Amino acid sequence: MSITTWTWVIIGITFAIYILVAIRARAVSTGAFYAAEQTIHPVLNGMATGADWMSAASFISMAGVISFMGRDGSMYLLGWTGGYVLLAMLLAPYLRKYGKYTVPAFIGDRYYSQSARIISLLCAIFISFTYVAGQMRGVGVVFSRFLNVPINTGVVIGMCIVFFYAVLGGMKGVTYTQVAQYCVLIVAYMVPAIYISIMLTNNPIPAFGLGSSISPGGAEILQDSSTQGRYLLDVLNGIHKDLGFTEYTSGIRPKIDVFFIVIALMVGTAGLPHVIIRFFTVPKIRDARASAGWALIFIVLLYTAAPAVAAFARTNFIKTVHNVEYAEAPQWFKNWESTGLIAWVDKNDDGIMQYGPGKVFAGKPTYTGTTGHFGQAMVSNVVSAEPNELYVDRDIMVLANPEIARLPNWVVALVAAGGLAAALSTAAGLLLVISSSISHDLMKGVLMPSMSEKGELLWARCGAAGAVVVAGLLGIFPPGFVAQVVAFAFGLAAASFFPAIIMGIFSKKTNVYGAMSGMIAGIGFTAAYIVYFKFINPGANKPENWWFGVSPEGIGTVGMMINFALIIIVSKFTPEPPEEIQKLVDRLRYPVERTLGETKASAKARAPY
Repeated sequence: MSITTWTWVIIGITFAIYILVAIRARAVSTGAFYAAEQTIHPVLNGMATGADWMSAASFISMAGVISFMGRDGSMYLLGWTGGYVLLAMLLAPYLRKYGKYTVPAFIGDRYYSQSARIISLLCAIFISFTYVAGQMRGVGVVFSRFLNVPINTGVVIGMCIVFFYAVLGGMKGVTYTQVAQYCVLIVAYMVPAIYISIMLTNNPIPAFGLGSSISPGGAEILQDSSTQGRYLLDVLNGIHKDLGFTEYTSGIRPKIDVFFIVIALMVGTAGLPHVIIRFFTVPKIRDARASAGWALIFIVLLYTAAPAVAAFARTNFIKTVHNVEYAEAPQWFKNWESTGLIAWVDKNDDGIMQYGPGKVFAGKPTYTGTTGHFGQAMVSNVVSAEPNELYVDRDIMVLANPEIARLPNWVVALVAAGGLAAALSTAAGLLLVISSSISHDLMKGVLMPSMSEKGELLWARCGAAGAVVVAGLLGIFPPGFVAQVVAFAFGLAAASFFPAIIMGIFSKKTNVYGAMSGMIAGIGFTAAYIVYFKFINPGANKPENWWFGVSPEGIGTVGMMINFALIIIVSKFTPEPPEEIQKLVDRLRYPVERTLGETKASAKARAPY
């Protein structure tokens, strides 16, 4: 069967599973809609957390970023994995013990203020919409290539699917759907990774294949006998040097920017509301810790393979397109060219595709379909001073990787299904955060405290429906490539939520004035910096113009520092929190006290954590 037929079959089966699961696990109460009635087993919650956390950025874009940036791209890998450990150790158990459904509810109670609650829910909505833009963009990329529909049409299809199981099933339906989606995405990611690792290095473990030497079969695939017996990364470094790039294993990004991006991604991960809320779906506090551990295991499977996938894709890509006549270009190139996500401009009119450093276009290309490639259609937009003739959207590398390596069509289709699973699972979690912020934190918590459970559930579903529409628009008009957009969301979370949550748990002297001023200043500064360099003056988005050499992707760390500084300073010069709040913070970090005559075992059974 063709790739398109296989894709329709596999995606059709997986979508049918998602919808059936959502129907069987649909929410009929606010407890089920917000926290799945706290009935999810830790192992299943770990799988759902893994799917929720490993978004389109992890599945589709991260390996693509590493593939193009080499060592510098590892900052995404380090930041996201380190951030999850930070979340599991410092935040999840304590927030679960506190017992609130949402981060705004925790902040509103801990800082004894409806104003703080409103500020935090606005931050949650802003961050979630920024993050969901990347997910819907990923959905559109998958559909545009594998189902031969425009990217915008693909986004609309994704909107409809998420609308159905997020609005109907709530957290309960989404959780069980995410379990199924994790199974799909991890199989889809690992099968081609293992396949290609064996083909190139004879090593079935991709992480080990990355450090292995090219096998005789791998040299034949690369059509270069001189690569046999040489380490894969040495071969890739040599290819880069020959083409004029810096070595793949060397970095050119300012070290301070790499450091700040890693920190922003780490603390941003720990502050993401859609991940934190997952720890409220298990029965006990000790289950929250267990599910965090299981999630880490499930996440590691993909993240240890990502650098290998990046190197495999980069090597195969260059070997199959550089210095090749366009008339003899591989079929995968023609397939992706029709999407506008890869393009060729024949600058010297020799009919041969040349790949090297530099931009092909002054702006992003728009495929006309009139020339078979982008030659004459884009002449006015060609950057002629640079030798590169190929435009490649980095978001396609993981999706195109099986085709580049000439794997069977069913593997190519499986990867498409995996990319959709990763994007849709995270999108659903984010949409639930938005809907719960609107219904539980705004309507029920502030505007209509006497609202019935039925009315609250209706508002939750309406909020999710409205969020789906906005998410679709952001997918159609994305502010950047997938991993970059997600990095912005993590930076905003780092600058707003993380300091308020950390200080709320570990400092009983932190008060409402410090928390509110910190959140407003942190997210305001970070958002303004990103907007200026990405939208108002994108031409100035260069290291020499950045504050202290820190890019928009890493500025969340500076915003976090501003937030922490204001929290500490303002709290020191304003009234302390009420006595009951200080006692609550003390109790939050310690096991439950044993009552008179109570045994240690009975206390543990009464409130295990």
